[in-house]
Amino acid sequence: MANRIVINNLEAGYGSVRVLHGISIEVNDGETVVLLGTNGNGKSTLFKCIMGMIPPTAGELYIEIDSQRTDLAGMATEDIVNLGVALVPEGRRLFPMLTVEENLLLGAYRADARKDIDRNMEFCLEAFPILEERKHQLAGSMSGGEQQMLAVARALMSSPKVLLVDEPSLGLAPIFVSRVIAKIKELKEIYNLTVLMAEQNFNQAVKIADRGYIIVHGQIEFEGKNIEELASHDLVKKYYLGG
Repeated sequence: MANRIVINNLEAGYGSVRVLHGISIEVNDGETVVLLGTNGNGKSTLFKCIMGMIPPTAGELYIEIDSQRTDLAGMATEDIVNLGVALVPEGRRLFPMLTVEENLLLGAYRADARKDIDRNMEFCLEAFPILEERKHQLAGSMSGGEQQMLAVARALMSSPKVLLVDEPSLGLAPIFVSRVIAKIKELKEIYNLTVLMAEQNFNQAVKIADRGYIIVHGQIEFEGKNIEELASHDLVKKYYLGG
């Protein structure tokens, strides 16, 4: 049963300030697609539109879960999560004064996840052994890399079918970036997830992406049908590969 995201000519912004200018993206069943862009180019705004946090002002935005189409424009965030969409937000957005275990349990509030809460908890703690060790530690007292792992695990606790990951490498030491990216790839394959990942670290993104888009000033400047095509584009060479 197919799970995918389709975005056509999407426009959105904040008040009178338009940020997205006719964005069109597709993420097909089982794919990992990277949205490349430096800070301030609209990546997080797009994710907020998908999750119902910002209403689009024009365009088409829908998701297919188990081949059933649902238009997302105007839907509440809670209802979108209940469809099977999970977000790992930029900056992690954990509950710092709650424990690791409590943060994970909060990720499992949707009905389909509650019935599998023990299985998902066991899986997440096995996938991220550091979380097992720190289960009773306050989330805010952990390192940035450990918090990013917790943010990914919290999203997985919702039993998602579509996973949005916003800037997983942001603010992390290189060793933690590699670990987090590798774990996202592993979990994607285990869960058969459809993944859209916003990232500005091209060298890490290509380790797991099937293909990608380049966003500049709220517009898609290029769509690479595979990673090789993406890597050879002048914008990637200029901004991400030092060429």
